[in-house]
Parts: sequence; C-alpha cells; structure tokens
Amino acid sequence: MSTTAATGSVGLVSTRRAVLTQHGPLVLASGARLDHVEVAYETYGELSADRDNAVFVCHALTGDAHAAGWHEGARRPGWWDNLVGPGKALDTDRFFVLSANLLGGCSGTTGPLSVDPGTGRAYGPDFPALDVADLVTAHRGLLDHLGIDRLHAAVGGSLGGMQVLEWALQEPDRIDRAVVIAASSRLTTENIAFSAVARAAILEDPEFHGGRYAEHGVTPRHGLKVARMMAHITYVSAQSLAEKFGHARDTAGGDKRLAADFEVEHYLQHQGESFLARFDALSYLHLTRPMDYFDPFAAHPDAVPSTRFRLVSFDSDWRFPTAHSLRIRDQLAARGVAVDHTEVVSPWGHDSFLLEPPGYHDLVRSFLG
Repeated sequence: MSTTAATGSVGLVSTRRAVLTQHGPLVLASGARLDHVEVAYETYGELSADRDNAVFVCHALTGDAHAAGWHEGARRPGWWDNLVGPGKALDTDRFFVLSANLLGGCSGTTGPLSVDPGTGRAYGPDFPALDVADLVTAHRGLLDHLGIDRLHAAVGGSLGGMQVLEWALQEPDRIDRAVVIAASSRLTTENIAFSAVARAAILEDPEFHGGRYAEHGVTPRHGLKVARMMAHITYVSAQSLAEKFGHARDTAGGDKRLAADFEVEHYLQHQGESFLARFDALSYLHLTRPMDYFDPFAAHPDAVPSTRFRLVSFDSDWRFPTAHSLRIRDQLAARGVAVDHTEVVSPWGHDSFLLEPPGYHDLVRSFLG
C-alpha cells in the first residue's frame, strides 16, 4: 500500500507569468530568436533560506503549469495532484515545487497563438520550430529569473522525463537528483509513425488553412480530435481498455451500424472532444515534432552530469516500454553517472506515470529524501 494515504492538497493556487527576455531575445537551438518570451508557472511550498530545496516538475505533451492544487472555480485538481502536496512524494512541507508550461504551448507560455512583437499579430505557422533543448532553455531562464541556482531535483514523466534528461546533460552541475519516468532518449520508428498519423490528421484538415486558421475564424477541430484519439490509444494498455469497456455496445444481437457503437468508441470520442477545449493544433504540432528528433546523448557526447538519476518504467507501457529506460540507464552508466532503474507493475500503460500503481510514489519519495 502506498504511504500517501494521510496527505493533503496544496489548496488554492494561482498561475503567474515571468518575462524572460528583458535583457535580450531567447535564442533557440536552430538559431532563431524570440524577442518576447513569457513563461506561465506555479509554485507550491516555500523556498528555503538557503534556496536549496527547489524541485522542478516538467510536464508531458499536453500538460500545463497547473500540476497541483485547485484554481478558484476550477473543476479539476492539478494533473499531478496525487504526487505533489503536503506529505506526498513531492512533499511541499519540505520542497519548493515549481511547474511551468512549455515553450510552444497554449496555456500561458509563449507559443504559436502568442503575438509576434515584430508583426503585431499571432505567430501562427511562423512560430519557429523547436527542439527539446529549447523547452529546457526556457525553464532554465525561469530559474535564473527566480534566482534559483541549483535544483534539489527535477522530475518528469514522458516528454517531461525527456526534458529532465536533456537538462541534466545541458547543465551537468545544476541538478542534484533527476527522476525520469516512462521516458525515452530516442524514439522508435513506431513512435514516430504514431505521431505522424496524428499530425497528418491536423495538417490535412480542410480548416487548417496552412496554419492560419485563426485568421479564418476557425480551428481544425476534426484533425485535432482525431490526433488526440489516436494518441490516447497509445497511452493506455490493452488490459485497461478490456477491463473498462470490454465489448459493450449500444446495439444488440445482430444489429450493427457504421457510426460509433462500442463503449470504447464513445470513450475515445469523449477524449477527443474534451481535448478541443484546452489545446491548440499548432501547439500540438510544435510539441510533438521535437520528440521525433530527440537524441540527447548524441547531442551532448561529452557531458557527464553530477546528477543522480532514478529511472522508472511500467511493465504495461507500450508507448515507451522499459527498453527505453534501459537505454537511458546504459548510456548514463557508460559515462560513470549514478543511475538506478525500476520497472513497476501497473495495469494502466503509459498513463501510469500520472496514477498511483503500488510502489511507484514510494520510489520517488525515497529517492528525493
């Protein structure tokens, strides 16, 4: 049984924004420059007098800065509320936890929907292509803005874990501990293929208009919905789908129809529809593409982080299965970096990093201690 039973919430929280370009543009890995960059972020807990208890949480593809607690009037807690809070694995009675929205996102940090100061209109399709390194550069800038020189830890799952790995290789002496969960250091061809189908659904939607859909007063709703439905299938396990839905359907006996009939179809339709209310198509394109090109050990061939690593994978995760974590482990160990890996048993697939399979949160808690 998890030891998080008697824990609490961080309570009501607010999202703040920091301007990172007061002293010059943000230079991307491609050489492109962003003259005005804002980062949306939240913090939980108190920064110690020695400023040595900061833990940075890096979110996954469609996450945001709201990792824990509740916004006033919000209908849902933060996306990692089961992990972050008083007495939880990321114990806010001990740690000062930061969570920030990604560069290129659509939840307060500069992205394709933001106004380009050079033109006075939204970047749209002119927003520069990003690298995972750029996502990290923006968050490094946030730490500098807040006057935090070193992290007690950085923690992330999926794309969040990829950011943590990149960060430790970019700044080998800035992070004491790194928790990399259900992540990859180089996508398989199959992973790239899944994302290619999702992007094609968006790019080929008649309402995409070359990325200038906002100027036409529309959004590529159908493409974005299909992209989310496709991706969501890869986040869950066959076991969890079978147990939740089986072959339950609306029709009975020999009745059949072409429209959605099975319960799992309705579930995916709901996932796609609800996604439209909170995410932007161009952000989806800009944040999936960097994952395809991610290869940090090749990009930083001589980096030897002083960081200690805890890797976690899940036995039912077929999007980033344990082999991905073992590759990270072996690459780090070959450089003499302290690294441990555990495969956790879970029925929930890739989404397990957001949930509480037995033993998972205890691994994080003990490592951060």
